[in-house]
Amino acid sequence: MAHIVVLGAGTGGMPAAYELRELLGPEHEVTMINERDYFQFVPSNPWVAVGWRDRSAITFDLRMHLERKNINFIAKRCDHIDTDNNMLELQDGEKVLFDFLVIATGPRLAFDEVEGCGPEGHSHSICTIDHAEQTWQHYQQLLKDPGHVVIGTMPFASCFGPAVEFAFIMDADLRKRKLRDQVPMTYVTSEPYIGHLGLGGVGDSKGMLESEMRNHHIKWITNAKTTRIEDGKMFIEEYDDRGDKVKDHELDFKFSMMLPAFKGVEAVMNVEGLCNPRGFVFVDEYQRSPKYPNIYAAGVCIAIPPVEATPVPTGAPKTGYMIESMVTAIVHNIANELTGKALDTKATWNAICLADMGDSGAAFVALPQIPPRNVAWFKKGKWVHMAKIAFEKYFIRKMKKGSVEPIYEKYILKMLGIGKVK
Repeated sequence: MAHIVVLGAGTGGMPAAYELRELLGPEHEVTMINERDYFQFVPSNPWVAVGWRDRSAITFDLRMHLERKNINFIAKRCDHIDTDNNMLELQDGEKVLFDFLVIATGPRLAFDEVEGCGPEGHSHSICTIDHAEQTWQHYQQLLKDPGHVVIGTMPFASCFGPAVEFAFIMDADLRKRKLRDQVPMTYVTSEPYIGHLGLGGVGDSKGMLESEMRNHHIKWITNAKTTRIEDGKMFIEEYDDRGDKVKDHELDFKFSMMLPAFKGVEAVMNVEGLCNPRGFVFVDEYQRSPKYPNIYAAGVCIAIPPVEATPVPTGAPKTGYMIESMVTAIVHNIANELTGKALDTKATWNAICLADMGDSGAAFVALPQIPPRNVAWFKKGKWVHMAKIAFEKYFIRKMKKGSVEPIYEKYILKMLGIGKVK
């Protein structure tokens, strides 16, 4: 009997646990370890931050749903990975042995890299449900005392879509409340241009998103290196395409939401030879650690090189479809190892995303994610807004049921009329 431990119950870890349980026989044990006892659907956090969703709509208890599928569940933080003894040490000293480990922890939010950044400082976040709820509380204060809003991303950020979404969602909410005229907005991003998205652009994403921002009266600063944030003031260095500083900005604000850079979580980052300098897990073409053959990794926690060099450092995003593909590869390769077969399943690193814009939306497809691409497709319309609402309900329902079907491939690809992607 083998014991497979999945570390992290997010949009990668949950499907991994379900698929492992489905594919492996009952003689093998599957355990999920997660710091919190609930699942949160992170893509809905921008809606929480303006009061369009609440915690109950996008979270659910993990234990009941996992144990119903005969998956063990431990709600504790992992503090140390002992690779010599194939053992995890948890926050209270509990030790868990494993034969295979699937790392799906997501990132550590590196607010500390910019002075004054984050919920403990002078900017807000939508990276977790807790952060989104705090942002909603402060947004309500803005509604009573309107003023300048700054939204964007920090240097080394790799997740740009939610910041763009939040800017447009806030714009839509303020328009509904007849307050938009009292709230100037500036979008500040490390991207070299609007619509870069960490992907080098997709189709006409640059032109379309710039046009949308103009139409919604959102100013922007690109190639922006935010250096520190004080109470009501943000300090930014702007660079040109050669990497030379061209301007210093001091932006006064009443409200700010800045997505941080990501790093690896400490327990993962501290394993010698497992990660790159920022704590992201090295994986081979089979999603397996080159140094530790019984450790696999999927999702935001893995190391992917930037699509291109940029004046202000930007990372490459890991989107839902890509993560789903990584998980499937891991599950099938572990199954092969358990039966003495060679590894044969590789992930397809394609980017497919639905981005809500309040009362409209944008969908993009980059196949593969790193150029040159076979498909580079970007479209917008109200249908994307409705599709994302429907997808939220669909995904949460499937996670509660323990579905093992390919959710992104079945839902989004079918909806976009693309079909199965190789």
